[in-house]
Formats: sequence, structure tokens, C-alpha cells
Amino acid sequence: MKSNELLRLIPKVDEILNNEEVMKVIECFGRKVVRNAIREVADEMRSEVLASDNLDESHVSMQEVLRRTLNKIEEGSKMNLRKAINATGVILHTNLGRAPLSGVIKDKIWEIAEGYSTLEFDISTGERGSRYSHVEKLITSLTGAESALVVNNNAAAVMLALGTLAKDKKVIASRGELVEIGGSFRIPEIMQQSGATLLEVGTTNRTRISDYEKEVGKNETDEIGALLKVHTSNFKIVGFTEEVLLEDMVKLGKDKNIPVIYDLGSGALVDLKQYGIDDEMSVLDSVKTGVDVVCFSGDKLLGGPQAGIILGKKDLIDKMKKNPLTRAFRIDKLTLAALEAVLRIYINADDAASEIPVLNMLSMNKDDIVARAKGLQKLISKKASSFEISLEDDFSQAGGGTLPLLKLPTNIITVSSEKISAEELETRLRNGKVPIITRINKGKVYIDVRTVSDEDFELIVEAFSGIL
Repeated sequence: MKSNELLRLIPKVDEILNNEEVMKVIECFGRKVVRNAIREVADEMRSEVLASDNLDESHVSMQEVLRRTLNKIEEGSKMNLRKAINATGVILHTNLGRAPLSGVIKDKIWEIAEGYSTLEFDISTGERGSRYSHVEKLITSLTGAESALVVNNNAAAVMLALGTLAKDKKVIASRGELVEIGGSFRIPEIMQQSGATLLEVGTTNRTRISDYEKEVGKNETDEIGALLKVHTSNFKIVGFTEEVLLEDMVKLGKDKNIPVIYDLGSGALVDLKQYGIDDEMSVLDSVKTGVDVVCFSGDKLLGGPQAGIILGKKDLIDKMKKNPLTRAFRIDKLTLAALEAVLRIYINADDAASEIPVLNMLSMNKDDIVARAKGLQKLISKKASSFEISLEDDFSQAGGGTLPLLKLPTNIITVSSEKISAEELETRLRNGKVPIITRINKGKVYIDVRTVSDEDFELIVEAFSGIL
């Protein structure tokens, strides 16, 4: 059929709006939403007709317009930010929101979200209070630090510390620790924005305390704003290496009356050695060194919401609280509610791993993973028997720029089919009702149950059963 004839057959907007099925949709979504969707579909149809000579009248029928309009409305009504199932085995998956929060705190967060709260109101005096007071004592109690401050992420925490203590001054840091923290943001750039001047010492692979001492000696003491140590939490240099211990930097700082700032990065509040992880200094251990300031993330090994937590000497933290950047970097009430609730788990729980999902996944027993993988395999096989499903040993990762060398033994489910490629299967799982994010390897889709909750098994089975 000719293009001009097909164009005339596209139903008019008013005609579609008066359709009985569409009128029911209007009751749910409103006339404006439905009318806009119809217009978009009609415009798309016109473009398709003009671009192709192989279409017939079924392409522009009322039934086809209704189908596409309803699909467009359904897609448009979905939240862009929505639940996803992480089946990759990467625990702190940055693209999937890093640390999942504990289910036991959801009611506490919603209680704050749905109404008014004492965010900046001191109920004991009836006057304005500080939002930071809700978590400061909790943090200092857990860590032994003199004082604490919370901002919106760790990059902001480092920038605030540098901007307060070393603006218009020099900061000495090792070349081997000038990391890129993600998203192309780098320590030297953050330092530049803070107003501090970087002095690099040592080499990429070897830095000694004498390198810091020499650089301090080249300058007047009051010219040095801080000594900066950065934990290389997202990479490791191995082989012919040497790194200055935090304790040695703290001693030098005290001798020269120069504050030491430690960008710890991941920030575990418990000793990970109990889970067989030996190469990560805890927040408590870093505070015990006497370091002046420690900065770390809330949404990594701590297992909380995105936040930057600053610990340290009270006089230095008090200066940061007065810095105008503190307001620009402040956290909102939902983040604060989530952080307080997570911190209270650490105080109240005998075993934080039982309540903090990140710690639970890090410490998960291989035998338990095998049992869970077998259970999910059985469920999928029962509902979607046309898939070839097996179990294989593999490794999970911490992810999120944390513990880069850690390989956690796991047991994965591998799925394949002669009817559909692994790439197409991965795409359909990812674009389903609830996105299921998997890995592809050796022509198979991999599912690691370490990062999948038991409650999500049913959704995974439902997705597979609908694909073929």
C-alpha cells in the first residue's frame, strides 16, 4: 500500500481517546498522559510509514495504535530508579547502588520519610539543633574517636578536610597513593579544588618515611598544611614495593606539629580478619594510631548509605563544621536516618554479619552457597526445563573499589539453551519486569547466588519461565 494511503489510515487522536478501552486507561493515568502517548505513537507511525515501502494497513490499525499506546504508558509509568537483582557475585556493585541496606531498618527510614522529624530540632531545649548530633555520639562510641562529622560522600570528606586544614598550604602525599577514585575523579584534582598544593614524594612503587621527612625539611613548618595518606583500596601494587606505615606518618606529624589525614576509603567498622580477610585496616585500628583525621565511605564495608564519614581530633573537626563547604556537602534526612539505623545495628548486634548484608555476603560459607545454588537450580529447572542448567565453582568479588585482590570461592549456576544465545538471554533477563543483572562467560549466563537474596529466587524463576 502506498505511503499516502497508509498515512490517512492512522486513527485520529480524538477517535482513539473515545475508544472504550482507552477511556478506562484515562481513569488510571489521566487524559493528559494518555493523549501525549497517543500523539507520540502517531508520530512514530508516520515516520515509519514514510521510511518504508513494505508496510500494510495492519501496521496503522486501531488495534496496533492501542497496543503501542498502552505499552508506552506502561513504560512511562515505571520508576527509572527501581529494584534490580544483582546476580553477578560482585558484592559492592557501584552501578547497582553498592551496599544494600539491612531489611530490619526499613521501617525506621520510612517513619522519617513519611512525615516530619527532629532533623535540626533539639527537643530538650525547643530550639534549633544540629543534624550531625544524631550520629556523632554513635560514631565516636563505635570508633573511639574524639569527634565525628558526616557529609555526602568520601570525596567530599577528603575535600572538606583538605580545604579546612590545608587551604593555601602544601600537602605531602606519596606518588603511589595518588589514586583515581572512580568516575575520572582523582586525588590531585580534589586537592586542587580544596585550595591545597600537592607535594609528591617517593615513587610509584616505593615510598619511605625519609621521603616525607626530606620534603618537610625543604619547607617552613607553617607552609605544610597536612601529610596525606591514601589507602589504595581499588588497586594493589605488588612486587618490589615499600609503603609508609600510618603509625610512622603519625609520629612524624606529631614531631613536626603537622596534622595527618588518612583517606581510608572503604571503612570497615569490624575486624575483617574474623572472615579470613587480612589486608584491610579497620576504622578502629586507624583511630588507635593517633591519626588526626580519618575519612571513609558509608556505603562500602560499613554497609550503610552513601556518605562520607570524618573522624578525628575535636578541634580539627570543629573547624570543619564551620567551613561553608560543610553545608554544601551535608547529607539529607533519609541518608541520616539510614546511617543512624545501621550504626545502631553495630552497637546492638552481637554479630553484625547477621544483620549487615555486605558483611553477611563477605562471610558466607561455601557450603551454604552450594546449597542455595542447588535450590535455585532445582526451581528454575522445574519451571523452565528447556534450559540447560548446571553448577560450577567460581569466585565472587568485593567490588566497589574495595579489596581488589580478594577472591571469594563460590558456586554459580550456569544457564544456556540451543534456542537462544547467551547474549539474548542476558538481555531479556536485564530488561524484564525486575532487571536481573548477570554475567556471561563461555557462552553461558552465570548466576552467583552470593549476591542474591532468598526472596528474589521466585522473581528469577518467573523471569526464566517467561523467556521461552
